[in-house]
Amino acid sequence: MQSRLTLATVLSAGALLLAACADDGPPPEPQKPAKPFHPVVELLERYDADHDGTVTRAEMEAGLKAEFEAADKKHNGCLDADETDAVNEARWAEGLSTTSTIVDWNHDGCVDFKEFSNTVRSLFDEFDKNNDGKLTPEELHGKKPKVKNPEADTRAPRDGGN
Repeated sequence: MQSRLTLATVLSAGALLLAACADDGPPPEPQKPAKPFHPVVELLERYDADHDGTVTRAEMEAGLKAEFEAADKKHNGCLDADETDAVNEARWAEGLSTTSTIVDWNHDGCVDFKEFSNTVRSLFDEFDKNNDGKLTPEELHGKKPKVKNPEADTRAPRDGGN
């Protein structure tokens, strides 16, 4: 009889434990999926105005100027705190993993074009390995250029061509 009480006690305790585990309140909120990763080169590739795969310094500067002018709602060449906040919020909303916030580095209450463009200009200079003022797909993605026939440039012309 004592073994029956023990078995009944164990079963009752197990049932209570299961009931307690099942009643943890509302189910947890589903987690939002992680935003996709965007490589840093996307900051530069968006300035490829003619979509040829190469970003020139002129394309980058024109794109930066257009972005700055759009952000400069007061058209005074200076982004105040409200304008800076609006740009930063828009960048964060894009969800890019490479979002670069605009900062008033010299604390003068104004983000000028130089401060606005510093990050992108620095990235351009870092990627422009040969300092030719353009970023080729090879520089942007670290790939060597594809050569259709690598022997074509090194072989001597065949006889009979003269």
